[in-house]
Amino acid sequence: MNTKLFTAIMLIAAIAATTTHAQNQSAADSLTLGLQEVVVSARQPATKLVGSTLVSTIPGTNLADLGSALDVLAQLPMIKVQDNAVSVIGKSGVEIYIDGRPMRDDQELQHILSSNLKKVELLMAPGAAYSGITGAVLKITTRRNFVHGLSLTDRFQLQRRRRWSVMDYLGLGYRAAAWEFFVNATVNHNNTLVKGRTINTLLYNGDEPVEVGGCQRNSYPATTGVVKAGLNYAGGRQSFGAYYRYNPEHGDFSNYGYEWLDSDPVRIREINKRIRSHSHLVAVYYENTFADKYMLHFDGDFHQSRSNNGVITSYPESTLTDVCSTDERRSTLWAGKLYLDFPLWGGGFTVGTQDSHTRTSLDYRMLNASVGQYIPSSLTDARQTSAALFASWSRTFGRLSLSAGARYEYVDYDFKIDGRRDYEISHRDRLLTPDCSLGYSFNDETQLSLNYKTTTVKPPYSQLTGSLNYVGLHEIEGGNPSLRDERMHNLQLFGMWKGFMLQAGFVRSIDSYAYVKQLYPAGDLQLLMHPVNIDVSALSLYLVWSQPVRCWTPDVTIGMYRQWLMIADTGYDRPIFSYYFDNTFSLPCGWMITANISGRTQGDMHTNRFGATWFTMDASVGKKFFNKSLTVKLSATDIFNTANNDWTMNTYGVFVDKRQSYDHRGVSLNVVYDFQPRKSGYKGSSAAEAEMNRL
Repeated sequence: MNTKLFTAIMLIAAIAATTTHAQNQSAADSLTLGLQEVVVSARQPATKLVGSTLVSTIPGTNLADLGSALDVLAQLPMIKVQDNAVSVIGKSGVEIYIDGRPMRDDQELQHILSSNLKKVELLMAPGAAYSGITGAVLKITTRRNFVHGLSLTDRFQLQRRRRWSVMDYLGLGYRAAAWEFFVNATVNHNNTLVKGRTINTLLYNGDEPVEVGGCQRNSYPATTGVVKAGLNYAGGRQSFGAYYRYNPEHGDFSNYGYEWLDSDPVRIREINKRIRSHSHLVAVYYENTFADKYMLHFDGDFHQSRSNNGVITSYPESTLTDVCSTDERRSTLWAGKLYLDFPLWGGGFTVGTQDSHTRTSLDYRMLNASVGQYIPSSLTDARQTSAALFASWSRTFGRLSLSAGARYEYVDYDFKIDGRRDYEISHRDRLLTPDCSLGYSFNDETQLSLNYKTTTVKPPYSQLTGSLNYVGLHEIEGGNPSLRDERMHNLQLFGMWKGFMLQAGFVRSIDSYAYVKQLYPAGDLQLLMHPVNIDVSALSLYLVWSQPVRCWTPDVTIGMYRQWLMIADTGYDRPIFSYYFDNTFSLPCGWMITANISGRTQGDMHTNRFGATWFTMDASVGKKFFNKSLTVKLSATDIFNTANNDWTMNTYGVFVDKRQSYDHRGVSLNVVYDFQPRKSGYKGSSAAEAEMNRL
C-alpha cells in the first residue's frame, strides 16, 4: 500500500479511536427495531418507526454525499457491508427491494448515487406477504428527479488486494412523457487469493488417533457480465413495465497445496476448475388503482440458468491417476404474485396469492473409475410446485399499533435420482404460518414493540443434491437430499428510549440445518462434510446508542448471540460478543470521510466455533466535483490485516481446525460520472424471491 495513503488512513483511525461519543443516525435496520418518529437536527438522518418498519430519510443529511447507496447502508446502524454484500447483524435471509422491485444483482447498489436516495425502510418483522426464508426486508426508494431526455451514468472501480480487480458500469436512459426506456451493462473482472490450512483429527479403527491434513492456496479469477434492458410506463392510475437481463460468467479456479495422512509422505496436490455459466431473467409487472381506494398489483418472473463445470485434481509428483469430474446444473422458474390493497375496518388490508413452479437438475459425472466406486456419477432432478394464499391487516389505535397476518401454502416436491422417483424424499405439505405485531408509543422518545412469527424455511437447492464431490484422497463434500424443511418460531422485542435502541430476539428452530464432518463408509478412510438437520434455540441482544456531534456522525452497537445446540452429546453454546463503531465525518468543501471499527469474541454459531477478531478497521475519503456530477472516492478495507476467518468444528468424533486468510485487506478507487442522473422506473416486485434465492 502507498505510504502516504496508509499514513492518511492511520490519521483517520486515530481520530475515530480517540472519540468517545456515539451517534444518532437512527437507521434502517432489521435487528434494532423499535424507533418511533424522531426529529433530528439538520445534516443528520431523520428516522422514525412506522408500525414495525424503521424508516430513514436521506436527503439533507451528511449521508447524501457519501457516494453510492452501498456507502450509505454501510453507515447505518446494524447494517453491514462487506465485499458489496449487505447483511443485517443477527439476521439471515435479507431481501432488498429498489423502488419496489427485487435487487437481482449485488452491484445494483453501487450504481445508485447516495444523492438520489429518498429513504431507506427496514421491515423488521416481515409479514405473511413474504416467504419463511425472509428474515428482514430492506426497501430503498430513490428520488423522482426525472428530466426528460437522455441520461448517462458511468462508474469505474479499480481495486487492489492480493490481486487486481476492475469493474465498469454504463447505464443509459431516455424519458419522454409517461414512458421511460433504459439499458445498462456491467463488466466485472474479479481476482481473489485465499490461503488456508485444514487439520482433521479423529480416532480410526478403534482407538487409533489419525490426522488428515491439507493446505491450500486458492485463486479465483472470474469475469462476469450483466446486460439489462427494459421499459416503464406510468400514466394516470395505471403503470406497467418489463425488463430482460442476461448474466454470463467465466471463471477458472485453481488450488495449489499439499495433503497428508498421519506420517505418510506429504503429497503435492493441484486442483483446477473451469466454470462457464449464464442466466436469463424476464420480469413484468402491472399496477392499477381504481375506485380511489383499491390497488391491484401483479408481478411475473421467468428465470432460466445453466452452469457447466469441469474439475481436474492431480498429484504431479505421484503415480496417482488424475481425478476428473464434470457437472451440469440447469434450473427454470416460473412465478407469479398477485395482491390487492384496500382499507378495511379503519386499517389497511392486503390479500393475495404467490405461486411458482421450479425445476432444477444436476448431472454429475465422475470420470475416475477407482474414485467412482465410492463417489458415483448421478443425475438428480427436483421439481417443486408451490401455491400460497396470504392476508394481512394493520391498524393504529391512538398510541397503539396492531398488525396480524397469515400465510397458507401448498407445496408439491418431487425428487428423482437417475430417473427414479425417491418416495422417501418426495413429499406434499400444507403449511399455515401466522404472524402478529403489537406496538405502543409512550411519547415522542419512547416506544416498545413485540412481534411473533412462525415460518417454514426450505433449504437451498444446492444443498438438496444427492451428488458427492471429490476434495482429496481422504475428503468428500456433498449435499443431503433428505434435508427436511425448517420450522421456526421467532419472538422479537424492540424498544427505543431517547438515543438508545434495543433489539432482543429468541428463535426456536426445528429441523434447521448445519454442516458436520464424519466418517464415510468406504474401503479406506474417507471424511464427509455435508449438512444435516438439527434443533437449535438462540438468543440475541443488541444495543445501539447514538448522538450527533457537529460534523461527526458516530454509531456504537454492542451485541451478544448465544445458542443452545446439542449433537451426539456435544454442546455448542459458547456466546459471541460483538461491537461496531461506525463514524462519518462531513468536512468543508464537500469532503467526506468514514472510519468503521468492529470486533467480536470467540464463540459458537451452529456447529462452528469462530475465532476472535478484536479489532478491524475500514476507512474511506471522497469528494464530489463539477456540481456533484463527478464523484471520486478512495477506500481501504481491513487496514491492519486483523480480520479472522478461522473456525473449528467437533462433530461425530471428528475435530476440524480450519485456518484461512482471506484477502480482505486492500484499497479501491471509485470514479462515478452522472449526466442527468435518474432512477430506473421499473416498479415491479418479485414473484418468487425465496425460490430465486434457493436456486
